[in-house]
Amino acid sequence: MSEVKVNKISPRTNCGTVQLGDSGDTITIPAGATITNSGTQSGFGRSGSVNWQTSIKTSNFTAVSGEGYFCDTSSGAFTLTLPASPSAGAIVSFSDYAQTFDSNALTIGRNSSNIGGQALDSTITTEGIAITLVYADSTKGWIVVESGLQSEAPGPQFIAATGGTVSTVCTNFKVHVFTGPGTFCVSNAGNAAGSNTVDYLVVAGGGGGGSGCGPSARRGGGGAGAGGWRASDGTDSGCYSAAPSPLVPSLTLNTPGVPVSVQGFPITVGGGGPGGSPGRGTKGSNSIFSTITSTGGGSGGRGPQSQPCSDYTGDPGGSGGGLGSTNPSPKTGGTGNDPPTSPPQGNPGGGTRTAGDFLAGGGGGGIGGCGTTSQGACSVGGSGGAGAASSITGSPVTYAAGGQGGKWNAAHPSVNGGDNTGNGGLGGGGGNCYSGQGGGNGGSGIIVIRYKFQ
Repeated sequence: MSEVKVNKISPRTNCGTVQLGDSGDTITIPAGATITNSGTQSGFGRSGSVNWQTSIKTSNFTAVSGEGYFCDTSSGAFTLTLPASPSAGAIVSFSDYAQTFDSNALTIGRNSSNIGGQALDSTITTEGIAITLVYADSTKGWIVVESGLQSEAPGPQFIAATGGTVSTVCTNFKVHVFTGPGTFCVSNAGNAAGSNTVDYLVVAGGGGGGSGCGPSARRGGGGAGAGGWRASDGTDSGCYSAAPSPLVPSLTLNTPGVPVSVQGFPITVGGGGPGGSPGRGTKGSNSIFSTITSTGGGSGGRGPQSQPCSDYTGDPGGSGGGLGSTNPSPKTGGTGNDPPTSPPQGNPGGGTRTAGDFLAGGGGGGIGGCGTTSQGACSVGGSGGAGAASSITGSPVTYAAGGQGGKWNAAHPSVNGGDNTGNGGLGGGGGNCYSGQGGGNGGSGIIVIRYKFQ
């Protein structure tokens, strides 16, 4: 064995051919050696590899065999035209650079060759896909030999979902608002490096306020309790306040967000309970998302015309309903946070005061505080418990406030809880029955889901 050391091997004649070895010989390239190809090659075949171009494609272009392309359709759809008159083994790859093929498709122009045996262009609409095509022959033309999704690659992955009314806030976060039944459909569950947990606000329907119960009733009905409030602490999707402490100093949120998986999550938004007309109100309905259930607000009790009367008690619920006026001894309103959750989803309703003050109704409970008893003068009903503000949708909105108790011996318009607030309805005043005014209706609930999507 001998060794030849030279810097260059050239053919004897200009533009001639250099041959390494003879037929049947084995040419060995040792480990650690590198072969740099600065020209073209033939006869080696390909294993699916291409030379990826670093210039991002954003408009129509014609591909070159042996090259791969990052295609950005975020500004609009365009066409990648395959090489003309390809030879067997020609190869082209492309990848969805901005993950926008689903909204702005990439068209693969066949350039007179078949694609998968069909004389048709191909439209690529799968988000995050990368595809390698190899030309086989004139019958099949270009054949897919390799494909994959960006979501399969290691690294940060983010939740992708549909359902409800969707908006983008703080650049990187999606918000889904449900004001009625629907489905939160998760198509990509993400991972811990990106996002795989959603923040939520689940507010149930508020209860209906009570009213007097006779043709000459003068006694105030109880204010209705707010629908239960359940919310995560906002740490998973940042940039918002789950419940500003200045408004509700006692409200502590230490609940983490909900992990999601690829599936559809049914959404139930609780309706508000009708007010009594006359009589006690109706309890609000529950709101449900995943493992989170908020309980409907308790209804306000009725203000009896005469004793005894069994319907003056406030209902328990997310927050309890206020007590309708009763005689002779003071009594309490309906319990809140029923059934119990931690943190509590609401507070009790108010009762009636001592003798001489019992003719007005107690206020319904809210997430921010208890309903109060009737206030001093007989004609004044107890205040409803405070609601709480959340900026999960991008701006602060107050939810889950209790309804005020009805007045004694005074007609006043019933006040309904606002739609999609979970607020309790105002209790009917003592003059409601003879003036044709019943208790206010409870406000329907709402479900808001928020997560990081990029």
